[in-house]
Amino acid sequence: MPSFDEVLKEAGEFGRFQKRVFFLLCQTGITFSFLFASVVFLGKAPGNYWCRIPGAAELSERCGWTLEEEQNFTVLPLRLGNGSSNGECERLDVVWDTSVSCASPLTQHSNRSAGNLPLAACHDNWVYKQPHSSIVSEYNLVCGNSWMLDLSQAILNLGFLAGAFTLGYAADRYGRILIYLLSCLGVGICGIIVAFAPNFTVFLIFRFLQGVFSKGTWMTCYVIVTEIVGSDQRIVGIVIQMFFTLGIMILPGIAYLIPTWQGIQLAISLPNFLFLLYYWMVPESPRWLLTRKKGEKALKIMHNIAKHNGKYLSPHYAEITISNEEVSNPSFLDLVRTPRMRRYTLILMYAWFTSALIYQGLVMRLGIVGGNLYLDFFISGAVELPAAILILVTIDRIGRRLPFGISNIVAGIACLVTAFLPEDIPWLKTTVATLGRLGITMAFEIVYLVNTELYPTTLRNFGVSLCSSLCDLGGIIAPFLLFRLAAIWLELPLIIFSILAVVCGLLVLLLPETKGISLPETVEDVEQLS
Repeated sequence: MPSFDEVLKEAGEFGRFQKRVFFLLCQTGITFSFLFASVVFLGKAPGNYWCRIPGAAELSERCGWTLEEEQNFTVLPLRLGNGSSNGECERLDVVWDTSVSCASPLTQHSNRSAGNLPLAACHDNWVYKQPHSSIVSEYNLVCGNSWMLDLSQAILNLGFLAGAFTLGYAADRYGRILIYLLSCLGVGICGIIVAFAPNFTVFLIFRFLQGVFSKGTWMTCYVIVTEIVGSDQRIVGIVIQMFFTLGIMILPGIAYLIPTWQGIQLAISLPNFLFLLYYWMVPESPRWLLTRKKGEKALKIMHNIAKHNGKYLSPHYAEITISNEEVSNPSFLDLVRTPRMRRYTLILMYAWFTSALIYQGLVMRLGIVGGNLYLDFFISGAVELPAAILILVTIDRIGRRLPFGISNIVAGIACLVTAFLPEDIPWLKTTVATLGRLGITMAFEIVYLVNTELYPTTLRNFGVSLCSSLCDLGGIIAPFLLFRLAAIWLELPLIIFSILAVVCGLLVLLLPETKGISLPETVEDVEQLS
């Protein structure tokens, strides 16, 4: 009986059928990047806000004040008495009632100097010029509540982490396309609920669930694409990530055109419902069907692929070799039971963690420069395109392992050099830091490909999902590591990043080269890689 790769070669390894499926699934990369980076615009700092004095709303209505006039009566005395206070996190400890003069509301306190007026911390009575522009103004995530904005991003990463475990497992047990479609439905529904959440608790719950389902769409579409093309075309996985970068570049345009955070949330969530149409366009992975002893269904799909590719399968392809490995529900023990699987799993988990930690750390570090948020964000996405092009140029000529290791080492050296460059040549400091961003972006994109190629079909989706869960852990830790260490010394995070990256670069050189080899079908196949 012929093997699956032999049948795939005759049906076409990257024909019209695979190109169509590939293009359709690439759109998932765009929507995933929207959610991944959306907090930058959903949580944009409100331009102008202050703490309202009790009774000010009623007095303002009676006196016919504009918001600017109310702000002047509220904030100006604070600025006169305390130059450092802007009225955002504290207010005058007075109550305005109907007896207060519209022209001079502070007349009753005229016997005190401005510096002696009583003050109180603000808790829940903020006024915003643009009350629905971001979740910060919607849920009062300012002053003592500002840490809740970081919590919203940590919750999303926790959702990614949970999705990697649960939906990665489900895709290996119940099928790739079923879990993909259910995940798309979940992202859309949760996204709508997030947009209309009545309070911050509901917002967090459904943002977590949106993260769970979004991770399911991203990981599953990546595995489907990798499993239906030949070994020479598996770099399509890198191209999928170029669509992620494309999404990063499109997002600031969406945020610029839509003034409210609810509108942005709906714009990045609703496209997921369109992916439900893939039920009629994208088949189940035939590789997965074979591992579940469903050879007839796999063969039917292969005949359909051959037909669309203008090919014809020989009559003796009446049956395809089915893996002799007993299929059971995958578990973490399967990834560490044998010596080489154990080594590959531990190295890949460290690579995922390091890539995410450094990538997000450098993005946040470069983003703390002020300027035009929309333009800066667009440029930061455009910087990632050369990384994908470099990978496409080198990965089939040199292989996977060397570019993987070198990109990590370059990122580490760039971080170290940036830390010790003087502040009076900012252009050089920014250029070297950008080189570090380029290196870690390459490493981040290569780890997807290598991880997919090193696991057998029976464990591929679960293995990739489990290892990539360390990426989400890195994403949770990154902001805390960056800002806490920067408080000690601004460049200290770069020193940590450089050590992590160089160690990772050396470790990945211990992985086998996977250029041009067939995807392993069983654990035994993985153990035979050298």
